[in-house]
Amino acid sequence: MRTRAIGSRNVGVIGLGAMPMSVAGHMPDEGQSIRTILAALDAGVTLIDTADAYTPSHTDVGHNERLVARALSLWAGDADSVLVATKGGHTRVPDGWDVDGRPSYLKEACDRSLKVLGVESIGLYQHHRPDPRVPYEETMGALKDLHDAGKIQMAGISNANPEQIRLAHDILGDRLVSVQNEYSPRFRSSEPEIDVCAELGLAFLPWSPLGGMSRTGELGRHNSAFDEIAEERGVSPQQVCLAWELARSPVVIPIPGASRPETILDSVGAATLELSKEELARLG
Repeated sequence: MRTRAIGSRNVGVIGLGAMPMSVAGHMPDEGQSIRTILAALDAGVTLIDTADAYTPSHTDVGHNERLVARALSLWAGDADSVLVATKGGHTRVPDGWDVDGRPSYLKEACDRSLKVLGVESIGLYQHHRPDPRVPYEETMGALKDLHDAGKIQMAGISNANPEQIRLAHDILGDRLVSVQNEYSPRFRSSEPEIDVCAELGLAFLPWSPLGGMSRTGELGRHNSAFDEIAEERGVSPQQVCLAWELARSPVVIPIPGASRPETILDSVGAATLELSKEELARLG
């Protein structure tokens, strides 16, 4: 698989978003989740994205991280070649989701993730979502402390606007390597963030790059060219979508979610799909 850079690491241009394996009401059994992760690894995926808050309920924090750690322990390949990216600061509560950007909490969450993943240092640790009750620079200071303590190898941020990206970069310097925001044909408002990442040399990791769990089959509804080009090329619209995102900027590394081996293997096909200028113009 072709690779792109996240800080000092090169990873496959298509990553795996592991969240769908831990969504209440949709999650597969553990065996299928493990098979999905192993299929991705065998296909050349070297970036797996998870988070402590990816869990079917607030009583099982770390559920998704445990699945990832279990699969890596079973994989016959070199687990050190895989960059596991996890996140902290978006919390699960009985009635849904909340945020906690306090430095003390982020450090506590990182320690918990270290234990769940069974590692001494997390490859890429991302602040999950800004907390309006906590100054952003204070939360970024916690990421800096975690890096300098050796608990994380690289730092990332998620759901950040251009001003927050620049502020994080000012505080973290080259410790900051990535930004993870929503981006897809349906949700294009992260275009400015992609441009800032390209300017600063940061990887941009689109979450929900296919439009979200319940909308993956609706690409043609936003632009029929996704379906038309897919039919012309003999590939899935999802592959066309991911190839379109890869063509947006060399800093883009999509992390499509999957809970079945067939799904991630189809997504991996986008790594070798080169769209022409005419096709890209049709896609908009």
